[in-house]
Amino acid sequence: MSALRIARAAARVRLMGIKVPLQRRSYADALPDKIKLTLALPHQAIYKSTDVVQVNLPAESGEMGILANHIPSIEQLKPGLVEIIEEAGGSKQFFLSGGFAIVQPNSSLSLNAVEGYPLEDFSAEAVRSQITEAQKITSGSGSQQDIEEAKIELEVLESLQAALK
Repeated sequence: MSALRIARAAARVRLMGIKVPLQRRSYADALPDKIKLTLALPHQAIYKSTDVVQVNLPAESGEMGILANHIPSIEQLKPGLVEIIEEAGGSKQFFLSGGFAIVQPNSSLSLNAVEGYPLEDFSAEAVRSQITEAQKITSGSGSQQDIEEAKIELEVLESLQAALK
């Protein structure tokens, strides 16, 4: 046991002897104020390392707003609305069926999804009718697989309906 104490003491002394230079930032070291966004689907890339100001996304851990210099992380996306605020001040909205968001330390963000469409491509009436159909299947006497698929479809459609409001 005394050997362990000696080793700890030696490690503390060694760490105390290390001097870390004080780092200061100047105007030349200003942090970037844009995110390099890549939004990729299996059949197309909607954004390819495009500079944007902010991205709001529906993560499983909660709604997130991603700005430049965000802490690196990997988030699973749930079905929902992704809002992209562009440099010119406008914003675009896409509905993603789920996927992953990967925030890199160099202010780049990759969104990977199986399906994603501009929000304006959807009709509120069509979504309502599809919700009604999915609800009939979930409460009906179909096969277990049909019921489970309808539950997933219902979750996605309800998220889409909320985004359209």
